[in-house]
Amino acid sequence: MRRRRLPGWLTGLIGLVVLIAAWWVFSLTVFTPAPGTDFTPVPTPLAVLQTLIADGLAPYWQVFQVTITEALIGFAWGNGIALLLASTVLLLPKLETIVTQIAVVTYCLPIVAIGGIAIVILGGAKRAGDPSATAIFLAALAVFFTTVVGALLGFRSADPASLDVVRVFGGNRYTQLVKVRLIAALPAILNALQIAVPTAFLGAVLGEYMGATDRSVGILLIRLQGNLDSERVWAVFLLCALVALIGYGVVGLLARLVTPWIAGRSTP
Repeated sequence: MRRRRLPGWLTGLIGLVVLIAAWWVFSLTVFTPAPGTDFTPVPTPLAVLQTLIADGLAPYWQVFQVTITEALIGFAWGNGIALLLASTVLLLPKLETIVTQIAVVTYCLPIVAIGGIAIVILGGAKRAGDPSATAIFLAALAVFFTTVVGALLGFRSADPASLDVVRVFGGNRYTQLVKVRLIAALPAILNALQIAVPTAFLGAVLGEYMGATDRSVGILLIRLQGNLDSERVWAVFLLCALVALIGYGVVGLLARLVTPWIAGRSTP
């Protein structure tokens, strides 16, 4: 007898309920306020929700729009350069070792240390409310490795027979890249871009921790942590997760539309 699988949305909903329940239990048991104080590092989900409702989304949006802008610019730059280098490897195979080593180095370098150097060289926001150059750089750096590796693996997954057909008809490596490899690599590239969305947002927030910006998620978190305002810290955390999840879902939806054959659907 064949067992029926639960729909993806239902399993996600169950996981969310379990996570919130565990959060609530830990808040009421493990992370209770110390004797003589009312401060708790892990407030209940209800307390965080009440804080969000009382504050409204407008104050948070003022800082989130700066960080989202930084993440988007870094996302575009990092993935653009990564795809360009991955494509160059197919046209000039001798550069593969160099490109791969660059990608590995960017992944292994401690992002906090790089942020300290970047803030000295690039600086932060030029004017109040502007995106931070350091945050943009760290967002781009955070997505570079994943996209390079995903693109290279995707390009190499091209059907050898199709490549031979292009070669027989006089096509060069560039023709193979455009006619065969790019189409074969689309699922892998889009998956890498989907993973890069929350990574770019995280890189932007870490860049804001370096300073030189007056309005951003990173600076807001520093202020709230200094004030021991745990409810609003958790509220910002939840909003960060929501922003990353929305971006992840949007790119995932785009991937399903662009590559319908992966999901088993026929093209119109």
